[in-house]
This record gives sequence, C-alpha cells and structure tokens, in this order.
Amino acid sequence: MTLVKDDLSASAFSDHPQVYEEGFNVKTVIGIVFLGLFMIPGSIYLNLIAGQSLGPAAEWTTIILFIEVARRSFTTLSRQEIYMLYYVAASLTAGVGLALSGGPFAQLIWYQYFVQSPGARAFGIDDQIPAWISPGADSDAIVLRTLLHGEWLVPILLIAVLHIFNRASAFTLGYGLFRVTADVERLPFPLAPIQAEGATALAESSAGQESWRWRAFSIGAMLGLVFGAFYIGIPAVTGALLAEPITLIPIPFADLTRNTENILPAAAMAVELGLGPVLTGFVLPFWIVVGSAVGALLTVVVNPLLYDFGILRTWSPGMDAIQTTLVNDIDFWMSVRIGTGFAVALIGGWSILSGLRKRSAGAKREGSKTGPAAGPAARSTTPPGRGDFPISLIFGAFLLLTVGYVVLSWRLVPGFPILFFVFYGFLYTPLSSYASARLRAITGADLQFPLIKEATFILSGYKGVDIWFAPIPIFNYGGQAQAFREVELTGTRFTSVLKAELVMIPVLLVCSLLFWHFVWGLAPIPSQAYPYAQKFWQQQATMQALWYSSTAGSGFESSYLIEALKVPYMVGGAAFGVLAYAVLAAFNLPVMLIFGVIASVGTVPHAFIPQFLGALLGRYYMERKFGRQKWMRYTPVLAAGYACGTGLVGMATVAIALISKTVAPLVY
Repeated sequence: MTLVKDDLSASAFSDHPQVYEEGFNVKTVIGIVFLGLFMIPGSIYLNLIAGQSLGPAAEWTTIILFIEVARRSFTTLSRQEIYMLYYVAASLTAGVGLALSGGPFAQLIWYQYFVQSPGARAFGIDDQIPAWISPGADSDAIVLRTLLHGEWLVPILLIAVLHIFNRASAFTLGYGLFRVTADVERLPFPLAPIQAEGATALAESSAGQESWRWRAFSIGAMLGLVFGAFYIGIPAVTGALLAEPITLIPIPFADLTRNTENILPAAAMAVELGLGPVLTGFVLPFWIVVGSAVGALLTVVVNPLLYDFGILRTWSPGMDAIQTTLVNDIDFWMSVRIGTGFAVALIGGWSILSGLRKRSAGAKREGSKTGPAAGPAARSTTPPGRGDFPISLIFGAFLLLTVGYVVLSWRLVPGFPILFFVFYGFLYTPLSSYASARLRAITGADLQFPLIKEATFILSGYKGVDIWFAPIPIFNYGGQAQAFREVELTGTRFTSVLKAELVMIPVLLVCSLLFWHFVWGLAPIPSQAYPYAQKFWQQQATMQALWYSSTAGSGFESSYLIEALKVPYMVGGAAFGVLAYAVLAAFNLPVMLIFGVIASVGTVPHAFIPQFLGALLGRYYMERKFGRQKWMRYTPVLAAGYACGTGLVGMATVAIALISKTVAPLVY
C-alpha cells in the first residue's frame, strides 16, 4: 500500500519557519473556556477512578471538535490556531503533584485526606500540619466536605499565588533555556515535531486539503483507535459496568520480574505491549534508541552482579518491577543517575562555551572580511517575526519571581536556613532545568535528580513538618524549552503563548476550585465511589508521612536518604558519563549513544525493547522502502495521529463511565 504521494522534496520543517503568525484570538479564548468547563471535570473523574489524566484525549478531541465546528461555519483554522488549542488543552489538563489532575486545587483534596489519614496519625504528625496548607481533621471545612469555607481561605490564596508564580517561572526560564539549547547550541529536539506535524496535518484538513500529512495522520489515528479500543476502551467500559475491569493487554506493562528472578536476581524485567514505544523508536534518533537499549541491557546484566557482591542488599525474591527498581535506586542506581545527570550538565556547559567561542571566532573572521557592519548580523540568532522577548526582561522577571519564592518560603518557615532557599532558586533550579532541557533536546527523555530536596531537609537538622509543605523554588522546567521549540516549528509567535497563559490562569483557577468542591461534595475522597483513590491514596499518604516524620523528631541518622546518597557512586556516575562522551568523540563515534545510556540506565526496561524494535524496523526496512528523507517526515505525523486515535478512545470511554455513574443511583 502506498502511504503518501511523492511530494516531499523539502524537509517538513526548516530550522526556522519563513513566516510566523499570531495563533491567539477569540477561538483560543473559546477553547480555553470550553476546556475549563468540560474537560477539567472529566479529567478529575478519570484520575479518581483510574489514576489517569485525559492527556491526548483532551488535546486532540478539542482540536477535532473545533475543526468540525469551523468547517460548518464556513471557516478554517490555521496551523497556529490549532497548535494554540493543543497548547492550552495540554496545560489545562496537566497533572499536579501525585499525578492529580484537575488544576492546582487538587492539592487541597489531597491535603484534606492526608491530615486525617491513618499514616499521618500513625507517625504522629497529623496535628503538626500547618494551617496554611489545610484545616485540621476535626474542622467543619473537612467534616462538611466543602472548599467554600473560611478555613480554606489561606490555603486557597497560597495555592493561587503559587500557581501564578509557577506558570510565570516556567515561561521565563523555559524561554531562556530554549534560546540556549535551540538558538545557540542548535540541538534537534527529536520529539518536538510530533505535535508540530500533527497541527499541520489537522490545519490542512481544516482547509479541505488532502495532503500527505493528512493521509499519514489518518493512518496513525486509525492505528490508535484500533489499539486503544483493546488497550483502554475495554478495561474502562467493563470497569464502569462490572465489579472488576477486563484487561486484555497488561497496563502499563507486562511484569516478568518474578518469572526471571531465579536467573536474574535483583533485575527488573518488564515489557510494554503497546504501539506507542514502537512509534517513538521511529521518531527518536537511531543512536539514541541504541544507547537506551544498551543502558537497559547494562542494568539487567549488572544488577545480578551487584546483588552477588552485596551492593543491592535490600532486594528480596518476590518483588515486582516497581519494587525492585525502588530498592535498587536506594542501594545504588539513584546515586549513579545523580552523577550522570551532573555529567550531562558538564558536557552541556562545555558544549555551550565551545560553541560560543567558535561563533565569536567566526564572527570576527566575517567581520574582518566584510567590514564592521557584518558583525552584529553574524551574531544574530533570533529570526525576525518570531515574537521574541528581550533576554534582560526575561532574566529580570525570573530573578524577581525567584525572590518572591524565597521570601514566601522564609516567611512561612522562618526557622529553616534561608540560604537553602536561595541555593535552590538561583542555582539548582536553573542548572537542573538546563541539564533536563539539554537531554530532552538530544534524546527526547527527561532528566530528574531524585530526593535532593528530601535529603536537604533531613541533613539540615531542622525539626518540624512545615518545611515539607513550603513553596521551595526547586523545579525542573526543562520540558518548557521543548514546548517553545514546538511553538517555533508551527510558525506561531511567542507572544501568542504569553497571551494564552494570561487567559488560562484565571479560568483554570476558577474551574479547578468549583469542580473539586462539587466532586468532593458528591462523596468522600477517597471512597468506594472513586476506586483508584481508595486503593492507592492510603499507600501514598503513608509513604509521605514516613518521610515527613524524619524531621519531626530525632533519629535522622538512620534515614533511608542518608543511606541512599552515596558520594562515591555519584562521582563514579559523573566520571563514567564524561569519559564515555570523550572516548566516543575522540574516535568519531556517535556521541548521542551515551545520552541514550544515561536516560535508561537503572530504570525499568519496559519501553526500551519495543523502542529498539521500532528503530530497527524504521532504519533497515522503512527507510529503504520509502527513502530516508521521506520516512523521517512520515514518522512524526504517524505518531501524532496515533496519539489522537488513542485520545479519542479515552475520551469516549470516560464519557460512558460518567454517564454510567450518573444514572446508576437513579431509581425507576
């Protein structure tokens, strides 16, 4: 079957689009209101019953709905307008802490449960939780299950202010990281074209054009619909109608750890049986996927050896993949990954300095050839019409927001050393965000430095539970750099994103508060009405209470964190990353291989096998069949269509479940 016509003479997206247009208008405002009124309650419900967010369902469903409305109104949606709808949908339905969906006030519902949870009572911290986070367990605000109560006023105001701070910080630092990684370093951001190509394909459909993009998008969407019906649809529908859902394909992966523990002790073994990783293997650079497979294989081979040497001493037979990975992280891999994360930052810093020196030398050579007038033009890296912001303004705004975080944290927890707040806000957040942004720009994977904040709290010697709830400015905004790259690829002006953020913030705050108040009033959360919350919230609350109790009294020397953060392993991880990069570069081998290894080492290898198979299929079959350039253009569109198809299935099944729960109590 012929996938598309041979009309792919140029690359799908140039490094910088020729024209940038405004994507924010009245259609975007209507989309924001629509998402706030209809998608947020669905996201809340799906999260409480299944622990999932609407995700692509909200994004692509909203876009397709608006395209159909526009078509019947004899108008069209541009690529920029479609991407802005995607951007606001992804932002409005994104989860907050503990994967809670439904906006920032989901945290209030979690806190109301935490203060009265068995875990908080067992560790003796239920009466130490500050009032600026949640009223006490015996408060009328909690007994009556209402957020519209005077005792919630301070927590509501605090969360609203912090949400504004967070969105503004993500925008400013994310933009700065984009300028460094995309404009200065020219890194590729391999996953950014997925959303950009999806928006382009839907824009062509809106205009009535039948191009190769729309046909490829449709093929991907049909794959997503068929697979999503078995993977998501059947479990969701049967879960709403029966006591237990029928699951044909293991979600999220098939856990083989207990089957292989006799041969490979302490090695987490799992395989994801979905098509998503295969399509990701199509999109990611080949050597990144190879490196990820090498890192996963290295972990599987090394773990049994570490277990035999007594390094992985916490693991015991019978643990599943998640438990195995958790205890192995504490014993070894967490420290190693922290070290490799610093290696990424060091490599990135060296790359930036090297690139700047080369650019400076090149500008001087051009200036000597063509005269002084050519110097500024040669140094310019900002395309005209993109809607860029002055770096000084962005930098100043980020500094001001960080000062606000530091002052607010210090006022709420005055006994904690303020220097820690300053360090996290002005040094750790920018550096860790840059390391994450750079890894995303190269591999498409995120980079996290786990348990850094927790270790600080315990090692500081501070006594008190309130520090765990303080708005400490320790964030990872690396993903926002990729978001700006997506905006650029669609030819959308950056000013459109700023306008959308200004409208989204009040809509999200109002809808989140009202809908969480309504849902909480229907039934206690957690309860039998919300199965996922009832099953998992107690475990999560108990684990949190365990960490929080480490600063409530004495005995912090025996903390798991002290045992987990091992400096020799960190140094070894950093040395491994830097040396491996240097060796690959010295022998002119693909240096992206080491970034793939860093992204996967020590983790559950569930997605790396299908990703590797997808990369092999794409490189050694599809590229030969369609040609390398054509296949590279097809893959982002196929992946975007697949996300749309699975999202549509998810949205339909959530609607069925909501209707079922609504009519179930009715007596006829």
